Amino acid sequence: MSQLTTLILAAGKGTRMESELPKVLHPCCGKAMVRHVIEAATASGSDRIIVIAGYKSEMVHAELGDSVLYAEQTEQLGTGHAVMCAADQLGDTGETLILCGDTPLVTADTLKMLCGKHREAKNGVTVLSAVLEDAGSYGRIIRDAEGNFLRITEAKDCTEEEKLTREINSGMYLFDTAMLKESLGKLDNNNAQGEYYLTDTIALIKEAGGRVDAVPVSDITEIMGVNTKAQLAEAEKIMASR
Repeated sequence: MSQLTTLILAAGKGTRMESELPKVLHPCCGKAMVRHVIEAATASGSDRIIVIAGYKSEMVHAELGDSVLYAEQTEQLGTGHAVMCAADQLGDTGETLILCGDTPLVTADTLKMLCGKHREAKNGVTVLSAVLEDAGSYGRIIRDAEGNFLRITEAKDCTEEEKLTREINSGMYLFDTAMLKESLGKLDNNNAQGEYYLTDTIALIKEAGGRVDAVPVSDITEIMGVNTKAQLAEAEKIMASR
């Protein structure tokens, strides 16, 4: 079995939390949000976990200690840039699972399902998606008439027709590590935000002939990102009811 490395994006400040604490350290049911994500990744079969820390990274290190490895993202230049900061630690083979430190509700079962579908189809990258009643500001999964994955389009770049798409990108992915590293080397920040988008690697892998697909999660609460105190309270309620 090839090595499965998990990268957890945990560098953001989380301005909307209105707190000096790094966002991922806010407790959900008595445990820092990022710890729930680490536990799900561990239970899903990850061999190594690398937390990409940035804002007040010393607090993240103090919370997690030697239980994980670390990469530092000193400037916040986008999700693609965050992964670039850990690229040297990935090795050249195996798989890389990318998760968000602010999605405490994701479960090991869902991550195992993602890994299973990815391996079965021999994909270069598999996106964890969700089908929502109102896709809002999420990036859309665009498919052709046969249902084959075409691309991810950010909400602000969607045509009126694409906005009607209800399948969205959760921001969690499983990559073939070699293909991920090759595509990271080709990323540019030639966009309105001046950031390196991880989603651009998916288009690059597809162009290079890699198979790409998205698999929807059965319980949409699992992909819920926590950005505000109100969302944190909601996540706690869901977690407690489990």
